[in-house]
Amino acid sequence: MSENKFSSVLLCISIIFGSFILSLGMGKITHAERTVSVRGLAEQEVDADLAVWKLGFTQGGNNLPELQKDIIKNTQIVVEFLNQHGLTKEDFTILAPEIEDATTNIYSSGNPRVFDYVAKQSILVRSQKVEAVKKASGSTLDLLGKGVSVTSDYDNKVNYEFNGLNDIKPEMIAQATTNARHAAEQFAHDSGSKVGKIISATQGLFSIEDAAVGLEDKKNIRVVTTVVYSIKG
Repeated sequence: MSENKFSSVLLCISIIFGSFILSLGMGKITHAERTVSVRGLAEQEVDADLAVWKLGFTQGGNNLPELQKDIIKNTQIVVEFLNQHGLTKEDFTILAPEIEDATTNIYSSGNPRVFDYVAKQSILVRSQKVEAVKKASGSTLDLLGKGVSVTSDYDNKVNYEFNGLNDIKPEMIAQATTNARHAAEQFAHDSGSKVGKIISATQGLFSIEDAAVGLEDKKNIRVVTTVVYSIKG
C-alpha cells in the first residue's frame, strides 16, 4: 500500500472514531428529558387585622352658630359611643365637617327649604381592634336614639383588611409546593414512572378575598404554584 493511500485510510478511520466520540458526548442534548408540569394550591382563612370605618352623621340648621354647637354636641355623643365599645382616640380621627349652604343654591326647585345649612360630620375609624369596630358598627341604632342621624351611604360600610401576608407567605408557598409534588407523584405512579428533580418553578400571585358575603372580617388567602419535574423510567 502506498504511503498516500495509507494516510487517506487512517484519516477516514480518525473521522469515524471522532464522530462516534462526539455522538456520545452529545447524548444528553439530543435525547429530550421527560417532564411533567403540575400546579399546587394552598388556601388559608384568616381573620382581618385592620378595620376602616368612616362613620358619618348629618345635622341641619338655619343659624350657623347654633349649627356649630349641634355639631360639637353630636360629635361628642359619637365619641362617647366609640369609647363605650373600647375604641379610644388612637383608633379614630375627627374630620372637618362639610357644610352645604342651601341659600346660595341658584338651582333650587322652588320647594321650601327645611334648613338653610346642612352639615355632614365624619369620624374616620382605623383600628386593629377589629371585633370592637364590628360590634360598634352593628349598634349604630343607639346613636339614632340619642338624636344623631347616622348616614347610610356607602361611606358608612366597614372595610376589613389583612396586612399580615408576609408572615404566612413562606408556609403557604411550602404547602403549595408540597401539593404540587403530590400531584406529580400521582401522575408518575399512573404512568409507571418516578418523579425526579425540579426543572423550574413559578409562584403565582397571592389573592385576598372575603371569606363569604357577611363574613367580610374573615379573609381567604390563596396562591397557586406551577412546578415542572423531571420524570424517570
